[in-house]
Amino acid sequence: MIEGLEIPKAHDSIEGVAGPSASDYITGHDEIAAFLAQAYREGRMHHALLFEGPQGIGKATLAFHLAGHMLAHPDPARAPEKIIIPDFSKPLWRQIAGGMHPAILHINRPFDQKTAKFKTGIPVEEIRRVTHFLTRTASDNAWRIVIVDPADDMNRNAANALLKTLEEPPARALFILVSHSSGRLLPTIRSRCQSMQFKPLDEIALRDAVTRIGSSIGLDADTITPSLLERSEGSVRNALLLSAYGGIEISDTVDAILGGPVFDLAKAQTLAGAVSGREAEVQYGLFRDYLMGRVAAQALGLAQSGQLRDAEAWSRLWGDLVRETSEAETYNLDRRQAVLILLQKTYRAFQSGAPSLA
Repeated sequence: MIEGLEIPKAHDSIEGVAGPSASDYITGHDEIAAFLAQAYREGRMHHALLFEGPQGIGKATLAFHLAGHMLAHPDPARAPEKIIIPDFSKPLWRQIAGGMHPAILHINRPFDQKTAKFKTGIPVEEIRRVTHFLTRTASDNAWRIVIVDPADDMNRNAANALLKTLEEPPARALFILVSHSSGRLLPTIRSRCQSMQFKPLDEIALRDAVTRIGSSIGLDADTITPSLLERSEGSVRNALLLSAYGGIEISDTVDAILGGPVFDLAKAQTLAGAVSGREAEVQYGLFRDYLMGRVAAQALGLAQSGQLRDAEAWSRLWGDLVRETSEAETYNLDRRQAVLILLQKTYRAFQSGAPSLA
């Protein structure tokens, strides 16, 4: 963490781990970083960039590195050939880390003071801040940079509001949309962005990143096993959550329930209780993401083997799970009961082999 500086919390923050705006470390994306640095130097930077790829691999971190690089070198022709590494001893980078730089607007899920929780998405009110931000007079003709993180969290009204701005962007404005699941974005938004495809980290890069970042939350080398790296699927975030928050135990239990000859209600109730407490937000997120990941993997595998009808059925199930979890979170429904329903529904699909029969 950065001494003497309070870093804003986000809905997906991991306690003890520096967020994207406050991280000076990134690995595995040298080609994308080099492309962006060259595009900026040559004055051909697209006004809207879409950073696509799994969560937890460095997309948002690179977005802030690029923003700081541009603000530190407002004249593209004089910018370095490589994106500079943040130096949090300098005022520019401390402002960025603390969410206080006037030329950067970071849009993410807002914190609801009434419920004392982060909202489940990005509402249109947040996107309206973009219009106000861009209409302010920039000092010294400086860049103004909007980072939407993640853009997948925008509701329909928010997405439409952003689209209007993307269609008529002001001069010296850059939009960076971070996307973990680009299929949830409006096609019209995608069409107005230049896509950057971020790949999951390979094993060497992942091990190095987890070793370095994990030290801040007490992970040691013995914790970073080949099994952990394999389950993490190239995501530093996944590795940290799996190792520090019981994610391996949660995924093992889900696998045991889905693969059992009968639905193990006792085991399901124990799991539901473990991920449903007031202090179990991270564990609930791990459960939700892993369960839906199992369903998504089924859909992808079937699609790749040409079984498109079955793949569509599993995709519909995935959409149902997304909707049901969103409704449970939005309306503050009984989380324990919601977890049991999700498990039962998914179990029936795996047992029958076809969600349409579940």
